[in-house]
Amino acid sequence: MIDIKELSLLAKKAEASSKHLFRKHKKIVEKLDDHVAVLHEKYTAQYDCLACGNCCRSLGPFLTDRDIDKIAKALHLKPSAVVEKYIRIDEDGDYVFKTMPCPFLMPDNYCQIYENRPKACKEYPHTDRKKFYQITNLSIKNSHVCPIVYEVLEDLKKELK
Repeated sequence: MIDIKELSLLAKKAEASSKHLFRKHKKIVEKLDDHVAVLHEKYTAQYDCLACGNCCRSLGPFLTDRDIDKIAKALHLKPSAVVEKYIRIDEDGDYVFKTMPCPFLMPDNYCQIYENRPKACKEYPHTDRKKFYQITNLSIKNSHVCPIVYEVLEDLKKELK
């Protein structure tokens, strides 16, 4: 198990080799889904996301109109009130939370709106996604935050050498 305090340093050291791997094995990378799915199962079984919560403390998901509507429903507010209180538009024109950590992260790392959380949160860490090769750059970035992503990438490097 990786200590979350050391994760960013480990990921930084591994970043160049991860990028090199995906460039070098472009054709293989497009067929990675089966490998990644096995590694996803392995590492999601080893790590307890509630014990970590690093993603909720350091990453802000992009929010869709549907996400905002679901959050509003969960909080018994109008979508406009949710936007006013919790959301801003970033420099790329995307909806994101005004504050980090996530305003819905509770002290025990549970999510106040778990059943209505944004799609990006539901899909995180994206290691069980089809066409994984399409998000290799995102995964390299996420490896600085999530030990599951880091472990998946490191195992992929070992398998593809």
